[in-house]
Amino acid sequence: MANRVLQLNEKDNVLVALTDLRAGEAIEFEGKTTVLRGDVAAKHKFATSDIAAGGPVTMYGVLIGKAAEAIGAGERLTTRNVRHDSQGFHEKVGEYRWTAPDVSRWRARNFQGYMRSDGQVGTRNYWLVVPLVFCENRNILVMKQAFEEELGFAPPQVYRQQVAELVKAYRQGKGSEGAGAGAARIAEAGRSPKIFENVDGIKFLLHEGGCGGTREDAINLCGLIAGYIHHPNVAGATVLSLGCQNSQTAILREELKKRAGNFAKPLFVFEQQQSGLESAMVSDAIRKTFEGLVEANKLKREAAPISKLCVGLKCGGSDGFSGISANPAIGHTSDLLVALGGRTILSEFPELCGVEQELINRSMAKEVGDRFIQLMKAYSARAKAVGSGFDMNPSPGNIRDGLLTDAMKSAGAAKKGGTAPVSAVLDYPEYSTKPGLHLQCTPGNDVECVTGQVGAGASVVLFTTGLGTPTGNPIAPVVKLSTNSELNAKMPDIIDIDTGEVIAGRKTIAEMGEEILERVIQIASGEAKTKAEILGQNDFIPWKRGVSL
Repeated sequence: MANRVLQLNEKDNVLVALTDLRAGEAIEFEGKTTVLRGDVAAKHKFATSDIAAGGPVTMYGVLIGKAAEAIGAGERLTTRNVRHDSQGFHEKVGEYRWTAPDVSRWRARNFQGYMRSDGQVGTRNYWLVVPLVFCENRNILVMKQAFEEELGFAPPQVYRQQVAELVKAYRQGKGSEGAGAGAARIAEAGRSPKIFENVDGIKFLLHEGGCGGTREDAINLCGLIAGYIHHPNVAGATVLSLGCQNSQTAILREELKKRAGNFAKPLFVFEQQQSGLESAMVSDAIRKTFEGLVEANKLKREAAPISKLCVGLKCGGSDGFSGISANPAIGHTSDLLVALGGRTILSEFPELCGVEQELINRSMAKEVGDRFIQLMKAYSARAKAVGSGFDMNPSPGNIRDGLLTDAMKSAGAAKKGGTAPVSAVLDYPEYSTKPGLHLQCTPGNDVECVTGQVGAGASVVLFTTGLGTPTGNPIAPVVKLSTNSELNAKMPDIIDIDTGEVIAGRKTIAEMGEEILERVIQIASGEAKTKAEILGQNDFIPWKRGVSL
């Protein structure tokens, strides 16, 4: 019989329900019996002993809250009886010793990628078209329509077909019931033949920044765009500028120089206020972009060591199983990649609240830990200055599915970082360069975070979810992992990997992590597309350094 409850650490005074439990049930665990005082749904927690008002509530071996009122043994934790609290943090203490996992079976393995002149290796081969300011969004869309439809990169027109069927049914005086089948065919629909076989697509980014904000916003936007242009999945870029905006071309070039001293990719910049006629600028941009595509198409995939991979670690739409199945599973994948010399990026600073000291102590050097402390304190201060705070991070969906406090959510979210030492801490939107696990300052917001991770060099993103989210990225494949098998069965069009096997007891965390690495290698080699890629989920939201949790 599968386990019905789980204790995450021997210090914990709560148990996690792995299945729905009923009031009055006597739950036996390690020689102790707890009688439930009410129903406890799967993913939720109940106290294993009486907790006095103000007493500590412990999960994963760390403080995740204080009792807002007395909680009796067998009573379910709720937002009424538990409030957020977490341990403080300080400078690094001790020397961290890491036992790396056995990676002998992957030592000689390669993935098939695109070699760039600076030594980076891409998992995709895209051309990028991006505005420096929102004023150019319309021109970006004009170019998008022209290129995608003529070069075979346009997504299947399934929904357009559905609307046509609805119009036809309306004119014939029929109902709409039989006219919606087109939407169901999106997974099977084909695309028109591609002209450039070695180019995975042209990606047209849109954003609402570049002017009207602070100078910090403008510099960060240019840094983010520079990260996307420098990214190994990008062969070259076309940039449209109005001319008078805060995010100047000179700033973009300076940010590129920070990331690539000898930048050698094709980069075409067009400024509308210098071009005169808008039509002239767009026409020139189209012509140069086409020439760039011709060059990009000459590149073919080659064998590259796994150490050339950079993988983002993200969770969103999290549930009470996230920190038990999917998050620790990709944490093990991260450890495997780090042991092989690769890079991984753990972000979402509001979701590292309460586990800071562990990460600080895992830092490879004191200055790495010190930078993490400085960035965490600065971020927290900004939130408090506008009447917010990390304690407001859990969403209604998180709470409904068992994540009651930010510290509880954070303790599970941090499992995505495995156990490897922290080699570097990145401020947004810096680029990652050192091998090993990186901590990156971003919000928990799904798209802002993934946008930042890819801007820091992530060529694949592992994204765990317990509730379901379609989040993707324009230039990096986003692999979606369900924390429970029910979600995988319910939303198979967005889920790539089901880690519910861990909850069911059919696979260990290590087995799941190894399976995920194999899928990463397959996707990185272009042998498979992620569901987000198939759906054309090209989410891109730059983070303005205000308060976003």
